[in-house]
Amino acid sequence: MKRNAMARKLRIEYEGARYHVISRGNYRADVFETDGAKEAFEACLYEACAKAGWKLHAFVVMRNHYHLALETPEANLVAGMKWLQSTYANRFNRFRNERGHVFQGRYRAIVVEDTKTLGAVGHYIHLNPVRAGAVSMKTLPTYRHGSYRYLWTKRDRPDILDFSSVLLSAGGFEDTRRGWESYEAYLAWLQENEPARKALAFEKMCKGWVLGSAAFKSALVEDHKERLRSPLVESETKELREAQWEQVLQAALKALGQTTAAVAQERKSQDWKVAIATHLRQITTATNPWLAARLHMGKPGALSRYVVECKSGLRPPALRYLKKLKNVKSAV
Repeated sequence: MKRNAMARKLRIEYEGARYHVISRGNYRADVFETDGAKEAFEACLYEACAKAGWKLHAFVVMRNHYHLALETPEANLVAGMKWLQSTYANRFNRFRNERGHVFQGRYRAIVVEDTKTLGAVGHYIHLNPVRAGAVSMKTLPTYRHGSYRYLWTKRDRPDILDFSSVLLSAGGFEDTRRGWESYEAYLAWLQENEPARKALAFEKMCKGWVLGSAAFKSALVEDHKERLRSPLVESETKELREAQWEQVLQAALKALGQTTAAVAQERKSQDWKVAIATHLRQITTATNPWLAARLHMGKPGALSRYVVECKSGLRPPALRYLKKLKNVKSAV
């Protein structure tokens, strides 16, 4: 079997993990075209949360995709999502008397750093019907297929639905009518305020593998280094591997007494830059394009030439710097 045919996506699981989960209909088909389909999925979602012990912080079901902001007290995202997607697909196909895949490949599961960031994901999810033009901001509470409507009907809320993160992130609001009204006003303000949405990284909510700080990414790289060695991990882990390269790069800069600012200021062929590029090429899978961009060394072809010159002894100063990097190891 070909290697890429065996490829799988990396799933990061740990107790207390938070995620933004997104999944689309196969070929972007409108698998939730009818109210009945949306309601059936919502029922499956509640069952999955109950079985897996998940906390659901926000969700929305659109015509051809859904979003979840969830927390897993146990490290069981994969098991829970397998049950959710396969159970809904079976029920969907049975009802339609069809066969085949319902969802497009595998779902995306973006790891979220903390409660505040998860709350921002919740805002993004709650505003999804408005962005899609399904409802206006004024009529958003009437959208039946998401968590926002339950904000106003506390008595009818599913036990697994927890609004604490979105209310906290929006301004420390309480789960009371006054708090709901304040949250409604906050969402209306956010929908009209592009800089505020940018500050919450709305444009990154569905991208990459993690929503969080560089330190959080680095910690995840360290905790999952064994899985990163797998030859079967798909390109979904590109950002995770780049975070690993960045970790090594920062260690190399520190070893040579250099800074990120110096990287941008010094000339492209600076010997200490050449040494760092050579070292990372030797101990990581960092690519020439990534190194050239990150070290401000011009075109990838030029960087490759500098590395060859260093390794062949044509750049003695760079070689001296390279020796100082011998204790800088790869993160995995």
